[in-house]
Parts: sequence; structure tokens; C-alpha cells
Amino acid sequence: MNIRKTTLAEIANTPLPSADRAEPGRFVEDYGIDVFGVKTMSEYLPKPVFKKLLGTINSGNAIDSSIADDVAHAMKSWAISRGATHYTHWFMPLTGASAEKHDSFIEPVGGGEVIARFSGKNLIMGEPDASSFPSGGLRSTAEARGYTAWDPTSPAFIKRENGVATLYIPTAFCSYTGEALDKKTPLLRSMQALCAQATRLMRCFGKPDAGRAVVTLGAEQEYFLIDKRLYVLRPDLMQTGRTLFGAPPQRHQQLEDHYFGAIKPRILTFMSELDRELWRLGIPAKTRHNEVAPAQFEIAPMFEELNLAVDHNMLIMDALKRIADKNGFACLLHDKPFNGVNGSGKHNNWSISVGDTNLLNPGDDPHQNAIFLTSLCAVIEAVDRHADLLRAAIAGAGNDHRLGANEAPPAIISMYLGEQLADIVEQIERGGATSSKHGKTIKIGADILPELPCDATDRNRTSPFAFTGNKFEFRAAGSSQTCASPNIVLNTAVAEAFDEIATYLESLPKSANFHAELQKLLASIIKKHKRIIFNGNNYSAEWKKEAAGRGLPNLRTTPEAVKPLAKKENIALFEKYGVFNAVELKSRSEVFLEEYERKIGIEAGLTLKLARTHIVPAGVAYLERLGAASATGLLKKKSALAGYAARVAERVDSLVAAADKLEAEISKGGSCPALIDAMGKVRAVADALEGEVDNDLWQLPKYCEMLFVY
Repeated sequence: MNIRKTTLAEIANTPLPSADRAEPGRFVEDYGIDVFGVKTMSEYLPKPVFKKLLGTINSGNAIDSSIADDVAHAMKSWAISRGATHYTHWFMPLTGASAEKHDSFIEPVGGGEVIARFSGKNLIMGEPDASSFPSGGLRSTAEARGYTAWDPTSPAFIKRENGVATLYIPTAFCSYTGEALDKKTPLLRSMQALCAQATRLMRCFGKPDAGRAVVTLGAEQEYFLIDKRLYVLRPDLMQTGRTLFGAPPQRHQQLEDHYFGAIKPRILTFMSELDRELWRLGIPAKTRHNEVAPAQFEIAPMFEELNLAVDHNMLIMDALKRIADKNGFACLLHDKPFNGVNGSGKHNNWSISVGDTNLLNPGDDPHQNAIFLTSLCAVIEAVDRHADLLRAAIAGAGNDHRLGANEAPPAIISMYLGEQLADIVEQIERGGATSSKHGKTIKIGADILPELPCDATDRNRTSPFAFTGNKFEFRAAGSSQTCASPNIVLNTAVAEAFDEIATYLESLPKSANFHAELQKLLASIIKKHKRIIFNGNNYSAEWKKEAAGRGLPNLRTTPEAVKPLAKKENIALFEKYGVFNAVELKSRSEVFLEEYERKIGIEAGLTLKLARTHIVPAGVAYLERLGAASATGLLKKKSALAGYAARVAERVDSLVAAADKLEAEISKGGSCPALIDAMGKVRAVADALEGEVDNDLWQLPKYCEMLFVY
């Protein structure tokens, strides 16, 4: 029996699931219903307590411990009213995933009775085991204590699964000796550093009371959905998140008909349920659509404050997996689950505002907007100076497969500004910007259709770091990765640039011509850092040569990309702004490399196992069938069929030999490059064999099935 073909028949005969039967029109009223947000706080907290807590949330100052018990009691009462019996401190260790330990509200009071209790101490601090998480040497088994600390700027929420409601409290995670063991703590530190320097910069422009500085993020999340029944027949997908084997189908994304295409009913049912859950959690999911590759999709929320947006993206990834499973799908968040088609990214749309001023909004006449031009030059300087750190922030085994192909940007970090800003930057370098190129109108050619306003700048899907109107989009992050890492680097790098610009402007004598001096400063920044600006095709071979000539780093693999974390100047950067100390930064480097090596080791072992237990047996069985043809005289010497049988036999033999070489590399503890090379050779032969073996004998679901049968 061919289980693959049986499963395909089962999928074809399965009726579509019923759509979400939620009450029509309730999605607005239900938005944020499972969040202990500002509105709910105002209802459950005494006014003085609410005022103090809101002040902490808005200012970023330390929580007043005197209100902790009141907040905890209110949070517990609300959670119980929403059906929760347990709470958990929810945190982000260096695994890249989230972590949780559930405790009930139950507390015995004697006489066989209990009460529901949740104290301020329980709210503010938890104590998970720190030794069992990656720490890069910061903790050992003999040094197990760690602490979680409540983050009041990210509201608590109720998470529901199979009818079970639990109160989740976002927290930071640190060691007994105070080092950050998570992604949130350095993110909050970097935000604090950047906001302080942005506020300082605004004072230089005569705006001391401009308002609170806020870093914002909109994270577009790409993902694949395949039928779960096919997923469980692919051990490589289940254990590594990507296909270690698979010949490209004749048709995949060449016709470009899946992108923004009509959403299939079963997918739409899943998306509808996903949106409703996210809205209940206060996540502003806005856009859903088919992506470029077949079976690939995207969800994009609206912009939020950075810390909250990072937490929400983690919840989005979790919800994608859970709701996909509920609807009979497997959600693949790997950065490159299928070879030869688009990988999945996480487009990191980043900006910063002070009060009502978005520092990256050009306005109607960008050349006259001094704050915008100063901020733009600061980002140019930051990205050029720390391109290696931005690459390190999105390093990983999965992203190594994705970067540089199928609409993913290359590993060379560069900036796209577009025609309008590139022209202004050139004017500044020459002595001062005096004009801006403006958008035109587009006449489509049919009288019934209106003229369309045209943006002043096109978009560039091949650029890793592109300006897109009033923000920068960092497109190089992989879909499986947390948004925290690239934003930690970006915040810190821009904080440094703001700091240096503000220091210069503050040093000017009162008699100085402020704008003339500012022009000189911006011109010097552009001259020094314009090498990072590239508005062309980042895929071209010419760009690789040009980038090398400009001195831009091309860190193609994770081991190369992680090395800059050990540079003295990079350690000094993070220490200066209080984001990482040297020990914390070293630990990250070790964790990243260890994770990379373990993932490659798992993939190598599974490649060997699948080759020997699935693919070689299929090839041998097919040879036996061809051998049976000899009885009919079809395999006469020198016949075409005899030549074909010999070719199949040669491929099976080559596969066995390639598998033996891979085993030898594994046995001797071969390096990651050696293992990757050996795996590639096994795959090349196996994928060629897939195109030869009788379809009835091939047990692993094929690309043409996984990407199109759903």
C-alpha cells in the first residue's frame, strides 16, 4: 500500500470545515476582550492605583511597589471572571521561542478549604529554573536560580486553548547574578537608550517639550500551510521545519498566479478564525493575502509600540500553529521550508516618533524638513557603521538558506532610499538641498478610471533595508525569528548616531548659524557613509562586486555573521548604551553558534536516515520492477530501456555512496560546512531519483502535492 497516495485520496474526499460561527458584527466589540488593558484596568483598579500604573506604562519609570497588591488582586479578579484558574509568567528565553510555567490561584487556608489568591509579589516576580535554558555559559546546572520580572508596558492577557483559559503575564527573564537571559530585557534597554537620545535631539531643534519618544514596529509575518496529513508523512518537516529532500515540481511559482490570488475557502476559514483570536488579544491584525509561492501566505498587523509589537508577533506565531492544527493544517514558519521557491520573511517596519512628530516622515517637502533629514542621515550612519551587527541579528541556519534568492534580500546589508531621497542626499552632499522630486499622477488610459497619485519613490524588494514612505523596512529577518534581535541592534546603532549628532549640535556656540552648521554635519555624514546606499538590483553579480569594492561585508553563513559580536568596538557600543555587557554579548554569540551546530547536526542525521529508510528502498524496489521486465525481453542488451535501467541503478548506487560519505562525516564529527556539503550531495542524487522512480513506490509526499493539495 502506498500511504502517500492513500492520504491524497483522503484529502480529496474530505469536506470543507465549517466557518467560524461567531456572532456577526461582534469583532469590534470583542476587540481586546481578553486583554487586561487600559480600559479594563480603569474598571477594576481604584483610581489612584490606576493613575500610578498608567503613569508607569506611559513614562517607562519603575513600578511603585506599593500598588502591586492592588494590581494583582484586580488582575486575578478579572482573569477568574474570564474563566482562568491559573496564571503564568510568560517570557522569551534565548531559544527564540516563548516559555511559561503555570501556577493556580488556589491557596489552602486550612480545614480543607481554599481561596483564590494572587499577591503583588506573585505578579512582580517569578522563579523559573534558569539552568535548563540556553545561557552561553552564564548559568550552569549547579547555578539554577533565575527570575522573571513583570513588564507592565505589555498588558497581561488570557490565552485560550481547547476551552482552557490561562492568565499570561509578560515578563523579562534574568539570572541570579542579574544578567539578561532573554530577548525582552535588552530590547527594553535599547528602546530606553534610543528614546533618550531622540528626546535629546529634539531639544537641539528647540523642541524640549515635544512629548514622549516612542519606537514603533509593524511586523509582516509570512508562513506556509500544508495539509497536516501530508506533513506527518514528512519526518524532515516534523523534525527540522524544512524539506531535506524534494524535487521541484514542473509548476510552482513561475506563473506568478498565487500572489494576491483568490483565497481558497479552507484557507479563508482558517484566516477568519485566526483574525478573531488575534483581535480578542488586542492584536491589530489588518492584512491577509496569498504570498508569492503556492501554499504561502502573509498576515500583517498595524503598527504598535515596539515592545508590544514584539510580544504580539510571538503570539501571532503561536496562534498560527495552533489554529492551523485545529483546521487540519501544519503551519510552517521555517525561513526556507521548500527549496527553489520563496522562503518566508518577517518584514520589520521600524520607525521612531517624539510626541506627534514621526522623525522619519519626510513631509510634503523633505528637503525643508531638518528633523527628518537629520534622522535620515543618522540611520544611514547607523546602518553603514553597524551593518555587520544587523546581519548578526538575523543569523541562523534557516535564514542562511533563504537570503539571496527568490525575493529575499542578500546577506550584504545595504539601504534603498528611492529616487526622491537619493536626490536630496546628493544635494546635501554638494552643499544643501534646495528641491524635492514629487510624485506625478498616473493616467491609466481608460476614461472611466481616475488618475492616480503616484508616490515619489518606487519600492525595491531585493533591498535588505528600504525606506518605504515614513519608516524603514528591514526585509532580511527570517519568518521563524523573533523581532527582538534586529530591533535591539537597530535601536542601539541609531541611538549612537543620535547621540553623536546631538553632542555636536549642543557644542555649537550661540552665535553659530545652526542650520549652516547642521548642513555641514549632514554633508560629512553622507560623504562618510553613502557607500551603504544602493538603489539597484541587489541580486545582480555586479552588485556583489561593487559592494566588495565599497568595503561592505558579505557574511553569507551564520558562523561568519556571528563573529562581529566579539569585536571590541561592538562590545563597547552595547556597553556604552547599557544594552549588553561583555559577558551577555559573549553568551549570545555562543548560544547562536551552538544552536546552529545542533540544527545542522539534526539535519545531517535525518538526511542519512531518510535516504536509507525511504529513498534507497524505493529505488531498489523500482529496479526490481525493471528487472522483472527482462523476462519479457524488454531489457535486451543495448535497448533504450536497458540503458534507462542502468541509469536508475547508477543513481541508486550513487545515493548509497553519498549516504555513506555523509555517515563518515557524522561519525568523525565533521564541521558544519562539511556536513552541509555532504547533505547537499545526498539530496541532489535523491531528488534526481524522485523523477525516475515509479510514483506508486515513492512514499514521501512530493512538492507538487504539499504545495497544491490543500
